[in-house]
Amino acid sequence: MNHDADQQHLVEANPGYASGQLAKALTTARTHQDPETRRRAQDRGRRWRDVLSGMTGGLLTIGSRTPVAGLPAWVTPEVLRGGFATGQPAAGGPLLAHETEAARRAGVPENRRDLFAYWLSEEGLGLLHDLLDTGRYEVTVPEEAALLTVAWLARAGETDAALELVEELAPFADRLRFAPRPSDLPAPDPGAVHRRTVGDAVDTLVRRTPSRAVETQREALTVWQPFGDELLALWLETADADGLVLARTPGAAWRERGAALLRRYADLASRHTYCTKHLQPKQNLAILRGALEETVGGRELDARRSGLLRHAVTSMVRRRGLPGSARLTALRREQAVQAALPSYHALAQLVLRRLAGLPQEVGVAEVAPLLVPVSEDEARETGLPAGAAVPAALRRPVEVALSAPVGTLVERGLVPSAEVLAELVPQLVAVTTAQAYPDEALRTLAAAGYRAFRNRRSLLLLNLERQVRAEELPWVKAVAGQRSAAEAGEGSARALRQLGELAVQAFPATVLPNPLVRELSVLAREAELGAPLVEELAADIFMGTFTPKFLAAARVAAELLGGGSLYERYYAIDYRAIRTMAILEAAEAQTGRNRPRTSPGFAELCAKRAAGSSPGLRYFGSTAVNGTVIEQAQILTTHNLATLVHRVGVTPATGWEDLARRSFGTVCRLTARVHGNPRPLTTIKDAAYAWRQMLFHLSLCTGEEQARTLSWVAEEAGRQPGHVTDRLAPALTGLRQVAEGGSADTGAGRRLLGWSTEWHWMREPRSAGGR
Repeated sequence: MNHDADQQHLVEANPGYASGQLAKALTTARTHQDPETRRRAQDRGRRWRDVLSGMTGGLLTIGSRTPVAGLPAWVTPEVLRGGFATGQPAAGGPLLAHETEAARRAGVPENRRDLFAYWLSEEGLGLLHDLLDTGRYEVTVPEEAALLTVAWLARAGETDAALELVEELAPFADRLRFAPRPSDLPAPDPGAVHRRTVGDAVDTLVRRTPSRAVETQREALTVWQPFGDELLALWLETADADGLVLARTPGAAWRERGAALLRRYADLASRHTYCTKHLQPKQNLAILRGALEETVGGRELDARRSGLLRHAVTSMVRRRGLPGSARLTALRREQAVQAALPSYHALAQLVLRRLAGLPQEVGVAEVAPLLVPVSEDEARETGLPAGAAVPAALRRPVEVALSAPVGTLVERGLVPSAEVLAELVPQLVAVTTAQAYPDEALRTLAAAGYRAFRNRRSLLLLNLERQVRAEELPWVKAVAGQRSAAEAGEGSARALRQLGELAVQAFPATVLPNPLVRELSVLAREAELGAPLVEELAADIFMGTFTPKFLAAARVAAELLGGGSLYERYYAIDYRAIRTMAILEAAEAQTGRNRPRTSPGFAELCAKRAAGSSPGLRYFGSTAVNGTVIEQAQILTTHNLATLVHRVGVTPATGWEDLARRSFGTVCRLTARVHGNPRPLTTIKDAAYAWRQMLFHLSLCTGEEQARTLSWVAEEAGRQPGHVTDRLAPALTGLRQVAEGGSADTGAGRRLLGWSTEWHWMREPRSAGGR
């Protein structure tokens, strides 16, 4: 296959995906029971129709970094699932409320072009300068930072730069909003991050409606069981010394009290509707009530009704004791205490009261005061019992809104995965990259703009196109000369090392997710460490090519792991040849006129290795075939681990042996999920990735640590359920053979890989009904 990117046939996006998403949205809009869900589905359907009409009409070029005709790459597009642009700019649409208010206050027509002109007037610039000084503004899309940048440049005497920026923005002034929205809140604490805002916690708690099961139980304990005791006591008045009811004929006074009980029953049944057991004919309460209705009505009970009544009375006394007895009194007292416990819904309302006075758009600096037991004052105001604790289910939505250093959130278990960590990192990278600006107002603006930029959804890109970077935005370029290169490099290197160590140590068995890789790459570029970080490629759109940074990352891995490491020997890698390949391709790149977009040698090597691991493999085609090639690239590069260790200087505080053991624990947990799983391939892939992480960590252990850990791995595997031990046996045998100087894929040993074009050996046997 020809790997020259310039000679490849350009791939175009298939509109079939958009058609499928439109069909799903329309189905949901027609059939879902929830009106709000139907409304959201209708809105999605409208946007997917925009995608399809844009593709067929030539307005959209899906797969390009400039997908919307007439809009430059820096304009933030509205993007749907799968990376499909709708054709609408995210900063466009009708005027928002704060824009309308600004126009009315300024006395200008309510349109964006006139507003744009107003902000450039002396009065408008003065207002922008006030926002810069106070930091009380929000930038929700990157474009909203543009006019603040113009105002800063004008105030700093950079008139030419300000005019050039205005000239570039002006053609889009009628469509896009370039001014921020005012806020009552100051800029966020630069050292703290949060997963959710106070408003998010409020939304979660508001959705907590009363639990029908809990309220049913509460009603049964407080209403129907005490009422049943009264019915039982009334019928026992007709019993003889042996407890046989109906042994004595009820008198007129008895019938009057019975009629009063029946009237009270009707009232209770109309007001308490959660518990309906009293309506079931076979329940004791219904039997006692039915017999009382007939007796009070003057009808004599037949033999069947009398038998049911006597059986119900006997069973109730036997199970609970006589009404008024110490046994039944103690039981009812215990049940009353249980029923008096406040419901989760009632406690949720209390927590909402506590949250109501806080700023809703940010996190919480301290959550403990919001989660203390009910105070005496709150008890008087709400009727809740003083001292009642807030349960874990209500604590969690508030705890995840904690605003604190990211390490603190990880320690408290509020960052459960590398994917969640990736959501928080942009907040830190925004502050780190902004520190390179000496001016405080510009630092605040740069951080706000970067956070907004990282909310920009990624486009579906084909033909080796890359996503737009923050430094390509016109307003970012306009102030690029204000940055201190030394400060940028030092701060970014420090942040990169801290975040890398946090990710590797907290999640040792997980590959770095792409959003996290993108953020770390920003820091790596700023730090100028020569640290190539690579994304995980999508197998379904893989074109069989790799950019040069993949070979650069493999070369870093060769520098760290070459020379006979366990990792190199297990995966049968010739790192010496990879270093030679990298040197040659680098030399060719320097002599050529254009920088190469691909590394054909690296792509060919990955394809050959994939073919060797899957006999009969056809290079490039199906998703499974593509996956085997991509996995080989991940193996050769260690998927960023070597770069973080060798170039960034990441060193886990707990040591590599600890990370290796924790990784094997993850391998075991994932392998356990394969058993009985009708679709286990994703789980097997994740287990193989965790295995690869373990081998990397092992390779950085000392000889003594490595031997000790390998022995522990064998023992730990033996403590697993039989189906886990059996599935891992070939991989463990292969690992032992490598440790003893042999090959992983000989005899009973197998090299554990995640992708396969054949029946994966970790799956259920075919005879067991697996796919």
